Amino acid sequence: MAQEQKENKSTNVKIIRIKPKKRNISVISIIIFLIISFLFSIGINVLFNSGSKGEEVALSEIVLYISEGNYEEVILKDDMILISQIDKEDSKEIPTKKYALIPQGVDFYSLLSDAGVDIKTLKNDFYQPRLGITFGDIMSFIFLGIGLVLVYILIRNMQKSGGQIMDFGQSKARLLFGKKTGINFNDVAGIDEVKDELTEIVDFLKNPKKYLSIGARIPKGVLLAGAPGTGKTLLARAVAGEAGVPFFHTSGSEFEEMLVGAGASRVRDLFNKARKAAPCIIFIDEIDAVAKKRGTVLHSGAGEQTLNQILVEMDGLEGRENVIILAATNRPDVLDPAILRPGRFDRLVVVPMPDYQGRKEIIQVHAKNKKFEEGVDLDLIAKKTIGYSGADLENLLNEAAIMAAKDDKKKINQGDLLEAYLKVKLGRKKKGEIGEEDIKVTAYHEAGHAIVAKFTKYATPVEQVSIIPRGLTGGVTVYLPEDDKKHIYKDELLASLRSAVGGRASEELFIGRISTGASADIEQATSVAKEMVTQYGMSEKLGMVKYGDIEETKHLGYMYGGGRDFSEKYAEMIDSEIKSLIDTSYADAKKLLSEKKEYVEKLVEMLFRNEVVSKEEFDGIFQD
Repeated sequence: MAQEQKENKSTNVKIIRIKPKKRNISVISIIIFLIISFLFSIGINVLFNSGSKGEEVALSEIVLYISEGNYEEVILKDDMILISQIDKEDSKEIPTKKYALIPQGVDFYSLLSDAGVDIKTLKNDFYQPRLGITFGDIMSFIFLGIGLVLVYILIRNMQKSGGQIMDFGQSKARLLFGKKTGINFNDVAGIDEVKDELTEIVDFLKNPKKYLSIGARIPKGVLLAGAPGTGKTLLARAVAGEAGVPFFHTSGSEFEEMLVGAGASRVRDLFNKARKAAPCIIFIDEIDAVAKKRGTVLHSGAGEQTLNQILVEMDGLEGRENVIILAATNRPDVLDPAILRPGRFDRLVVVPMPDYQGRKEIIQVHAKNKKFEEGVDLDLIAKKTIGYSGADLENLLNEAAIMAAKDDKKKINQGDLLEAYLKVKLGRKKKGEIGEEDIKVTAYHEAGHAIVAKFTKYATPVEQVSIIPRGLTGGVTVYLPEDDKKHIYKDELLASLRSAVGGRASEELFIGRISTGASADIEQATSVAKEMVTQYGMSEKLGMVKYGDIEETKHLGYMYGGGRDFSEKYAEMIDSEIKSLIDTSYADAKKLLSEKKEYVEKLVEMLFRNEVVSKEEFDGIFQD
């Protein structure tokens, strides 16, 4: 795209304006047209020439016809002999044409003489040189002319675009200009400490002389690491918006290409464009797609070329060029150490999940363009959404707005927010008739979870119990922590194990049969027990030793066999410890439910009557 640059004397920042470029005819379209034209021309020639010549036969057969006088007309055209005959069928004369090709160097007149044909008795004017132009030839000339015109247009376009016919080696980064990102730090809430770190980057881009004069070197690269949905991309756009500089936005996957070397070429092109637009920001989203550790199964050969080119380009950046690289990833642990060293990505900024205060601020930001009824308590949603990211909270409010609009409401009420909370957390309500037996099993199952949690020390409090099917579940018991926690203790994990198996224990005690409804509970309990044993050192037999890396083994495909970093002896011990933790929790849950049978029956009766039991109603059962 054509660029014009102006120098702003007050800020020393180049302002780049991009003019829309006329759309060129696609190279692929021209090639396809030429191929089709060529094939069509051949078809026209075959159609008209073959139709006029008739059936092809052997040259000896033509000579035989002439020697027998079985012909109406003979025409000789240099390398071809044509003959016309009259066949009689059902008292009708049907003209037919046949032809034969004459091999190079063969004298047709000699063949006739050898066959006993007196040349003098034949018409002396049967030779017709190949002059004249057929319809097929005309069509060929037309399509050839069109093809030459298109080639001329293609060459002109090449000249205008600098001769770059194929763009597979060009960067696909999208370029935004400063304020046009539409985002600034006011639009990012809940992560103030992260914004403070990035404010230094903004200040450097606005006032580089202040830092350079004292000998400071601003970080060349800043890596934003955090869970999905925490706002890494939003932060990068906000930095560009605050600084008011060009912003190149690309992703790691866009460097990958089937053609070897294309990724490295795109990296070179991106950095060249950035140097011309400096001061600017390059943002590479999901950089782990192209910067994984080299020399492992995590990385391909072509990917290593791309990574090496990124390393070289970042080393080649000089402080005076004012090009800063921002990158985002969910998996900093798989990145190559070379890219994390000082001088490349100097600074690692962790973007955490928001706490209660952060969630309140995020909800306020996303609630600005929505209409709420008076008295709606957004703080209640902030308290309930422990562990939610900024993207989750935005989605929750959007779902509430959709529900309100669907019911023809003018404003969002508290019920819409609570239903959206459950929908995002558990899924949509299922419709349809449910059998009485299924309702009974679900009621006792969920009551088992809730009662075990109520009477187990350190268990997470129950927020709601429901037998309404949602998502993949037939019913649900919602737990809500009392506050945000950074540390989880062993007794709390044991309590969660006991609560998880409480549903199956209740089925066995009160129904007398067990169902498949505990599959998700079993998966959860197994996962918690495995992490306690292999990751957190909470097994007395195995001690404080880490056995394997769950995330790494999943990523490498070790879940399908191989890659284990411990012996068979310890594998058996790990399996035994996991089973022991779950069996003990199950026995404790059965014992507790046997002792608290009356509360189970009360809760089941309330579920039969109301389908959903709130926290207040649940706590009321134990106050009688």
